[in-house]
Order: sequence, then structure tokens, then C-alpha cells
Amino acid sequence: MNIEHIRAFLEVITTGSFQHAADQLHVTQSTISARIKALEDRLNRQLFNRKRNGVTLTTGGHQFHSSAVNIVRAWERGQQVATLPEGLNAFVTLGVEDNHWPRIVPGWLERMAKALPDGVASAISERSDILMEKLRAGLLDIAVLYDPRHCAEARIEPLISEELVMVSTNRRAVQSGVVPGYVFVDWGETFRAQHSMHFPGVFSHKLTIRSSAVAMDHILANSGSGYFLAESVAPHIKSGRLHLVEGAPRFQRTVFIAVRIDVIAPESIETAVAALRDTIA
Repeated sequence: MNIEHIRAFLEVITTGSFQHAADQLHVTQSTISARIKALEDRLNRQLFNRKRNGVTLTTGGHQFHSSAVNIVRAWERGQQVATLPEGLNAFVTLGVEDNHWPRIVPGWLERMAKALPDGVASAISERSDILMEKLRAGLLDIAVLYDPRHCAEARIEPLISEELVMVSTNRRAVQSGVVPGYVFVDWGETFRAQHSMHFPGVFSHKLTIRSSAVAMDHILANSGSGYFLAESVAPHIKSGRLHLVEGAPRFQRTVFIAVRIDVIAPESIETAVAALRDTIA
């Protein structure tokens, strides 16, 4: 059984479509289709119901899912351990929500080098929903994310509370409706709901950017406004490049840490968690 066929199967489940799975795995949609077909032929069972708006698992697909997760996890762990350089004996995989990469990962890697000198660290950035799926699938040990879903395989704890504020390159008061130059920065599911409640009637935005860093560069270069972490915009407010939008609601967010509970080396994982908490302290 080809491991890449099983990876394709899991990615289709995570993304909900063959095309999105192809994008994530950096292959063509036809390659994903061929891998799934080969896997179905090998198992002699259809795994997905193909629909115009995506795919859903068949009964056979549901039954195979947990086995597929274990196969991929065992393979990747075995590959990682087998190829560790001499003297290294621990491997920790961390996933971080896109917008928190610069705030967390550099400091975490520095602390890990000191706290776990005989270990190897791997870090990726993704949307929170994808991180949760990868954690559930056993492809991550730790995830730092918004809006975690229940996961029997992990413990989930608050990591930090933060505040989102609306800032603008020009002094102004909050406005209703579509505002010229406003950039909708996508801070996740809860933020989208909060934003819709406070700004009703705006069903779409002229410009939506997921990366807060990219959105910040855009409004500083072209003028505009948007919601950003209060901590990150403080220097720009102090310098006068940005201004708090008068009367705009502020949103409190919690960033969570989700940790697999069935890891191979729990001591190393707890060391990594402690390094995360030290990084944001």
C-alpha cells in the first residue's frame, strides 16, 4: 500500500475536495484522483461519495479513516526517528496559526535549542481549522490556534488572551456600511461572527486578507483601516502612522494550545509546551 495514496486520502478529508487536497500537496487534481482510485482498488471499497460541491466519506471511508491516520503517523514517526542525526533522540512537531508565526515561532525555536538540545523541532503555519485536523490526524504534537474543536486525542488549554482593535492611517470615527479603504483581516470564525454582529448589513468586503502582516503592509502603503492585534499596532500608533478608530468596538480573543495526549515522548512535549508559554510570557 502506497503511503502517498493514504496521505491523499487524509488530505481530501481535511480539505473537503480533490482540488483543495491537490493544492495542499502541491500536485495536480488528476494525481489526487489517481491516488484515491488506486487506494479504493487496493481496498476493494469506495471511500468517497463524489459530488459537484465536494466529497463526503462513504461508510467504508469512515471505517478506514482511523487506520489511515495510524499508518501515516507511524510511517512519519518512524521515518523521523530513523533519520535523526547521531546524538538526537526526540522529535516535536508544532503547528501555529498563520498570524502568530512571527510572535511565537522564532522565540520558541530559540528556547527549544536550549531546553531540548538533543531534540529536533519542526514548525508549520496554517489556518486554525487545518491545524486542528492535522493534530487530530496525529500529524502534529502541538497546535497554537483559535476556535479549537473538541478532540478526544488532545488536551486543550488557554494560552494567551489578546485584543483586536480597529486602526486607520487617517483619523476618523467608526462608520457603518462599506468604508473606503477598509481591509477585512480574517482572524477566524469567532471574529467573523463578532464583526458581523457589530457591523450588520455588510455581507462582503472589497478586500479580505488572511495575513495580518500583509494587510498591515497594504494599509500603510495605500492608506486604509482594519482590525489588528493591539500589541502589534502600538508602535505605529505611538509614531503617528496609525490611529485608533474612535468608537470602534474592541474584540477580546483567546489563543489556545492543543497538545496530543498519546505522544511517544511526553517529557519532550511538555518541555516544548513550557517553551511556548515562556515565549509569550
